[in-house]
Amino acid sequence: MRLFLRLPWKVYAGDPNWVPPLLAGMKDKLDARKHPFFKHAEAASFLAFRDGEPVGRITAIVDRNHNEAHKDKTGFFGLFECLNDVEAAQALVDAAADWVRARGMDTLRGPMNLNMNDECAMLLEGFDGPPVVMMPYNPRYYLDLMTACGMVKAKDLLAFKVGTDRAGTERVKAALARLPAAGDFTFRPISKKTLIEDALKVAEIYNRGWAKNWGFVPWTEDEIKHMAHDIVQFADLDMVLLAEHNGKAVGFAFGLPDLNQVLIKMNGRLLPFGIFKLLLGRKKIKGIRALVFGVVPEYMHTGLAYILYDRFAEAVIAKGHTWCELSWELEDNQAILKFAASIGAKVYRKYRIYEKPISAKGA
Repeated sequence: MRLFLRLPWKVYAGDPNWVPPLLAGMKDKLDARKHPFFKHAEAASFLAFRDGEPVGRITAIVDRNHNEAHKDKTGFFGLFECLNDVEAAQALVDAAADWVRARGMDTLRGPMNLNMNDECAMLLEGFDGPPVVMMPYNPRYYLDLMTACGMVKAKDLLAFKVGTDRAGTERVKAALARLPAAGDFTFRPISKKTLIEDALKVAEIYNRGWAKNWGFVPWTEDEIKHMAHDIVQFADLDMVLLAEHNGKAVGFAFGLPDLNQVLIKMNGRLLPFGIFKLLLGRKKIKGIRALVFGVVPEYMHTGLAYILYDRFAEAVIAKGHTWCELSWELEDNQAILKFAASIGAKVYRKYRIYEKPISAKGA
C-alpha cells in the first residue's frame, strides 16, 4: 500500500502543476473497513512492476449502487497512475478488466476515484496550470495510453471559469425580476450545529435532482455523513447554501475554496507542519470551485437556480474571491450549458471518461 500511495511522486516528479494528494485522505478512501463506499461496492488495487520497481497502479471497482441505478453491468477503474510505458498500462487495464469481469461485469469504465461523486475522468484539454480542488490532473501521455489500451470515449466533462465581475449578468437580473414568488424562498448557509441534518437535506436534493443524469450514483446516508465530517474541516460554510420553500429544502449551492492553491505546497502531509500551512494559506486563496448546484425536479423551472447563483455569487464576492470554476458538467447537459453561458462562464478545461467492452476474455 505504501508503494501504491507513493507512486504518483515518481510519475509527476518535476511537474509544477501537480498537486500532491493528502496521503491520509488516500488511505481513508481505500480502507474498506472504514469507508462507507464499500458498503455497496468492492475494489482491488494493483501495482505493475518492471525490474523490481513499481511503474504503474490501478484500482478495479464494482459499485452495486451504480449498476442498480442504471440497470447495467459496468465495472470501473480508478486511481490510475503510470509511467510512459504502454506495456505497463496495458497490463494494469487488463488486470482491472479481468477482476471486474470475474464479478459479472461486461464493461470497464473510468477513471473513477472511486465513483462519479468523487474525483473522476482524465484531463483532456487545459494543461496550463494546476487543477482546482477535487479535480483530476494527469500527464498528456495518459490519453495515448488509454488509446493503446483500447479505451474509447464514453463521455466528456467540462469545467467553466467565470470572474466575479460577471456575477450579475442581465440574464440573471431578468430572471430574478420575473419571479413574483421569490420572496417565498429563504436562503441560509448550512450550520455546524446542524451539520448532519443539513448534509442529509443536501443529499436528498442531489439524489432527486440528478437521478436521470448520465453516470449518476446516489449519495447514501453514510457517505454524506462521512463527507460532511471531512469537508467541514476545510470548507467555508458561508458558501454552502440551502434554499428552502415553506420550510422545505428545495435547492442547494455547494462551493469549496480552491484548497489546491495551498495543498500544492504541502507534499501530501498535514503533519507536522502542513496543518499550519493550510490554515495560513486559506486566507490567500483567490478562487473557488462551485461543485454542485442542485434543485429538486418540481422547482427546476421556477428560476430558483438563478436566485441560488445570485446568492452564491454574493457570498463569493464578500469573501474576496476573484474567480470561480463551475465543474464538472456533462458535455451534453443542455440546461447547464445554457445556464453557464447566461452568466458569462467560459469552458476552459475538458476531461474524458473512457470505456470498453470486456464481455469476452481479451476484448
